[in-house]
Amino acid sequence: MKIKNTYFFWGVQRSVTAFFNNTNLTHKTITRLIMSLVLLFAFILFGCKTNPQPTKKEILTKAKDEKELQVGANQLEYYLPLLKGKKIAVVANQSSLLKKDEKYVHLVDTLLSLQIPIKKVFSPEHGFRGKADAGEKISNQMDTQTGLPIISLYGSHKKPTAKDLKGIKLILFDLQDVGVRFYTYISTLHYVMEAAAENKIPVIVLDRPNPNAHYIDGPVLKDKFHSFVGMHPVPIVYGMTIGEYAQMINGQGWLRNSLHCDLQVIPLKNYTHRTRYTLPVKPSPNLPNSKAVNLYPSLCFFEGTNISCGRGTDKQFQVFGAPYLPKKKYPFSFIPQPNLGAKHPKYQGKKCNGLNLENENYLNGIQLQWLINAYAESTDKDSFFNAFFTKLAGTNSLQNQIELGYSPNDIKKTWQPDLERFKKIRLKYLLYD
Repeated sequence: MKIKNTYFFWGVQRSVTAFFNNTNLTHKTITRLIMSLVLLFAFILFGCKTNPQPTKKEILTKAKDEKELQVGANQLEYYLPLLKGKKIAVVANQSSLLKKDEKYVHLVDTLLSLQIPIKKVFSPEHGFRGKADAGEKISNQMDTQTGLPIISLYGSHKKPTAKDLKGIKLILFDLQDVGVRFYTYISTLHYVMEAAAENKIPVIVLDRPNPNAHYIDGPVLKDKFHSFVGMHPVPIVYGMTIGEYAQMINGQGWLRNSLHCDLQVIPLKNYTHRTRYTLPVKPSPNLPNSKAVNLYPSLCFFEGTNISCGRGTDKQFQVFGAPYLPKKKYPFSFIPQPNLGAKHPKYQGKKCNGLNLENENYLNGIQLQWLINAYAESTDKDSFFNAFFTKLAGTNSLQNQIELGYSPNDIKKTWQPDLERFKKIRLKYLLYD
């Protein structure tokens, strides 16, 4: 191309010189005119190619990208420099995705393609591929797709040991939370941060949207009901992203012996707590869609009762029912059967009468009326609640109030003083409006 351009300009120069030789202009003036024309041709041929005007499509695409919500994992420019040269461990599952060329790719696959030395992966409840039942024991294994060792942080091994972390220089945490206290990914976050602090290993949390961040509701957990489904004095729905929550764990001194984790949060882009967000993949086997995620804080109470919340169907956490509920008041029916995420569902093979909530309005608070009504219809009230209910509620007050016939409004009034105190604490750790 360079040779062709040289001959082109040589030809232009010869033609122009021949033209001006037949005029009365001086040689100096002719030379200046020739150079001006050469520069003009150069601008036309090269200048436009070097700085082309963006097309309308490119302008619209850029505008969309600037407004589109970006998860922390997509902010590669902020955290890749922190990973280079370090042996890292990743806390991840099937939800650890980032968007690339309109497709979703897994964080681990992305990092491996960039030659980041991942040494092992820690997985939460439901496993690295997110297919295990709630509460199912998962053994350590090798991932068949990447060849990486997968260490389960569930069952009796909820916290990484010093042996697990030997040689690790940094932990990258990327899990999709749903903003509910008894959803165990925030408990896994706690134990990872605690182990990292004990072993002086930095933690980077890649933040993700909370699909239930638009409200705060529920009883605040009391210390005596501390468990893996409730580790901190927060309400059931706390209105924070997992990155904000990590900062609260640190700032409130909730780690053992008031340890402080070396923590960095890679924030979301173009996000507020009011942003409606549709998850690109199920965060766990029994939350199949946005409706289930929105209903989950209200329907999960049924896990601590003799009512089914749809496990063993394709409408998990969108329906509830039991064989004894009256058909007249509960006209929807379903029969739970073993499926992915529910190998032994409650009332397996039995017809349950209940309600289908798929078309329920978007909830902006915990709905207690379904629970209260189901208790009122129970044929054996002594067996309605089980021990798991108080763990989910984080207090024994809720069960007592339902048994005494409190209305939803009366119950929620008792939550308000604790909720107001929590909201003041929460404000200190927010990253978004």
